[in-house]
Amino acid sequence: MANSSDFQVKELNKRASGQAFEVILSPSTPDTKVDFPLSPNKKKETSLDEIKRKLEAAEERRKSHEAEVLKHLAEKREHEKEVIQKAMEESSNFSKLAQEKLNQKMEANKENRSARMAALSEKFKEKVSARGRSGTLLRLMGKKEKVHNELIAALSKL
Repeated sequence: MANSSDFQVKELNKRASGQAFEVILSPSTPDTKVDFPLSPNKKKETSLDEIKRKLEAAEERRKSHEAEVLKHLAEKREHEKEVIQKAMEESSNFSKLAQEKLNQKMEANKENRSARMAALSEKFKEKVSARGRSGTLLRLMGKKEKVHNELIAALSKL
C-alpha cells in the first residue's frame, strides 16, 4: 500500500447509518516519470528467402490440413458404407426369418385343415354306413371328396 504521505484522509460526516471520508492523493513527483519512446520499435526487414520460407511453410500447412480433411471424409464415407451394409444385412435376415415363419404357419394350417377334412370325411363315411343309405348321401359324399381334393390341390400350389 502507499505511504501515508502519499494521501490524506478527512472525515466528513458521522452518522448512525455510517461514516463518510474524503481521501486526498498527493500530486505525483516528476522523479517517478518513465520515459516512453515516441515511436514503436522498428521491425527488421524481411528478406526474400525468409518470405519464400514462410510461404512454403504456409503451403505445407494447407496441404497437411487438406489431407487431414480428405482422410476424415474418407473415414466418414467408409463408416456410412458399413452402416448401410449392416442395415441391409439385418433387413435381409429379418425378411428371411419372416418368410420362414410364414411358410411354417401356412404348412401347419394346411396340415391342420387336411387333418380336419380327413376327420370330417371319415365321420361322414361312418354316418353313411351306419344309416345304410346309399343314394343321395353317397352322391353328396362323392361331391364333398371332390371339393376336398380340389381344396388340397389349391393349397399345395400356395
